[in-house]
Parts: sequence; structure tokens; C-alpha cells
Amino acid sequence: MRRIASGRLVPRNCSCPSAMETRADLKGVKSQVQNLVEELHGTCVNTQREATLQLRLLAKHNMNNRIVIANCGAISFLVGLLSSTDKRVQENAVTALLNLSINNDNEIRIATAAKAIESVVHVLENGSDEVKENSAATLFSLSMTWENKVRIGRSKAIRPLVELLGNGSLRGEKRCSYSIYLVEFVMNPEAGIVYQTIAVLAAFCTSHEGRIAIVEEGGVPVLVEVLKLGSERGKENAAAALLQLCTSSDEQCSMVVDKGVVPSLVAMSQSGTPRAKENV
Repeated sequence: MRRIASGRLVPRNCSCPSAMETRADLKGVKSQVQNLVEELHGTCVNTQREATLQLRLLAKHNMNNRIVIANCGAISFLVGLLSSTDKRVQENAVTALLNLSINNDNEIRIATAAKAIESVVHVLENGSDEVKENSAATLFSLSMTWENKVRIGRSKAIRPLVELLGNGSLRGEKRCSYSIYLVEFVMNPEAGIVYQTIAVLAAFCTSHEGRIAIVEEGGVPVLVEVLKLGSERGKENAAAALLQLCTSSDEQCSMVVDKGVVPSLVAMSQSGTPRAKENV
């Protein structure tokens, strides 16, 4: 989820913007952003659409712009517009927050803003398909620190995320990433829905693309952990997923065995549920 700036070295004899020019550019951006922020708390929907769109675009590729936008106080207004009844305003606002969250300081600012995570969850539950996907991506981006993980886990975001994963609207690799990320929350017994998330991973395992994505995204250790420590339903789905991996590729089978899965499978074959035993 992190965008990494190019690490190319610039030759000394090339024509580069001077520090003065850079400051002038930032001053111009600041003035533009201040005007856009003023427009955010107006009442004209068309103005809000355009202002949120411009902030979304300004925050898309430029780290300095992300800092300026946050420093100008845009975050709280963007959060407020997540409850807009206009779908375009809502989409632009959540995507602008997603782009802003790439900056580590902004990630904290957004997560700690009043009702920010709850508002992102609101559009995750009620927005259009694209808004839902960008909301999920925003939560994913915000979850890079443990404190934010706790905030997200307490916000009742898990169930709508699982539902989004289950409806098939996300590309396989992205859905797999989100599934694995969700397991960090749902391994907590209080969440109560680990089996739903692992069921999504098990469904991915039925396709070649899904199996590759699960392996590349680090899903095998997650499945093994659920097999060892999860609920009975979670263990059933984990066993089904691991069976798909083992029967489709010798390389994937070796990877599963190397993770120490055999003792758990033996225990399941002796004391697991009938469905789980079928997958052992």
C-alpha cells in the first residue's frame, strides 16, 4: 500500500529547481489548498465535488502536497464529507484521505481525527462499489501501526470488510491482501468471525490465480496459524485451503509442510469435526 518515491540520483550538472523555486511552488500550492478547504465547508454540492476532486488529485503523487493539504486542515473537512449524500463527493473525499494516508504523519492524523475511522466504515458499508473498495484500501493504509489496528478493530470494520471480500468485486490479489490483513484482527476471539475470513481464503484456493496470490501475499503462515489456534470453523476452512494448496503444486505442498502443519493435521484427523477430517 505504500508508494515509494524514485531513488534515482540527479547529476549535479542537470537543471534542477532551486530551493527558492521549490518554496515558491509550495507557497502556490498552499494558497490553492487553502481556497479548496474553504470550499469544502460550503453548501454547494458542485463546489464540494470540484474541491474534493482537486484535493484528491493534488494528494495522489506528491508527498509535499500531502503535507500541505494536512497542514491546511483539510482532513477534518474530508472526514465530514464522508457522510455526504452525494456519491461523487463521498468518493472523492475517501480517495483523497487514502492518498493523504500514504504520509506516515497523515496516517496518524487521519486515524485520530474525530470519527474518522467510523466515517470510513460508514462508507464501506453504504457506498458504491468503488467507494467501498477505496474505503477498504484506506483502512488497510491506516493499519500500518498497532495503535491504528486497535482503533480499526474497535470500529466494527471487520464484518463489512469480510462482506466486501466475499462479494467478488475486488481483484484476487487485492482481496487476498485484505483477507490476510483481516486475520490479524479476527484471530482475536472477540471478533468472532475468523472462519468467514478464512473461508474467503479457502475460496481463493480453488483457482490457480488465487493460490499464487495467497502464497505471494504470505497467506500460508496465516492458514497454518489458524489451523493451530483458530476456532473449529476456522480450522475447517484452513484445512480446506491447505488441502487445495498441497494437491495443486509440489512446491506449495513443501511450503505448507515446512511451516510445521503436520502435527496440527494429525490432531485434527483424530479429534476434528467430520468436515475438517475430510480435508486432512
